[in-house]
Amino acid sequence: MKLRTLIIAAIAVVAISSCKSQYEMLLNSNDADLKYEAAFDYYNEGKYSKAGSLFESLSVLTNGTERDDTVRFYWGLSNYKFKDYYTAETNFANFLESYPRSPFASEARYLRLDCLYRSTLRYELDQTPTYKAITEISEYMIEFPQTPHMAACRDMLTELNERLDKKAYEAAKLYYKMEDYKASRVAFRNVLKDDSENIYREDILYYIAMSSFKYADMSIPEKQKERYLTFVDDYLNFIGEIPESHYRKELDNVYRKVQKALGKDIAVENEEMTEKDFAKERRKVIKEEKKAKNN
Repeated sequence: MKLRTLIIAAIAVVAISSCKSQYEMLLNSNDADLKYEAAFDYYNEGKYSKAGSLFESLSVLTNGTERDDTVRFYWGLSNYKFKDYYTAETNFANFLESYPRSPFASEARYLRLDCLYRSTLRYELDQTPTYKAITEISEYMIEFPQTPHMAACRDMLTELNERLDKKAYEAAKLYYKMEDYKASRVAFRNVLKDDSENIYREDILYYIAMSSFKYADMSIPEKQKERYLTFVDDYLNFIGEIPESHYRKELDNVYRKVQKALGKDIAVENEEMTEKDFAKERRKVIKEEKKAKNN
């Protein structure tokens, strides 16, 4: 029984060894027709790594022939299917430079963009690949407005821009977590200055207000009044833009506290201010800010 098992194992090893030898022989062969057929066989069987290596080797033999664009396209496509997006993107870029009018060019353009998109990194890491992908996808959409991939390109742009929004938001939020509230307010304001449509705009406006409040609350008495007035301005900006926010109740409570600190002790309802009330309050804040600066 043991002898039989050993014989079966030996046969399997020989079979595997012979298959490997056959592939290596194909890889080193100068028979373009044989290698071309074998490369497509491996590709159709889903063996993309071996197919890619064969197409790469074959490209030397088909260079300058009518098969060359097909070989180079499937070389890139094999790498793409193998999820080696960096190599695939390079192959598609080289292919498009050599064969911009090939029947495969349209698909190669889109697949190259998809490779760039898939090669981007999560928001915590370097976003240079993200900026490159956004630029290339945007240029493609302008140059080929009738592309059947337009919806997919829009989706990619949306996700990539949201990733940049999150990176900017989280970077500013780090100052808040570190309790550096002065830097936090500046950082959040700069985020909106660079991109007023950041998807975290509501959260950013909330943290701007809370940063100014906490900065004032931690200040020496001589500086508090001026800094509380900065919070009031941020608060009025917030409720003027997003009166129904889920942050409203918390900010209203903080506003009451600030008004008491300023000696006003006025009531704040959890309802939207009228435009007249809002404008009146804004004028009052501006007037008091000027007065505080003059003093």
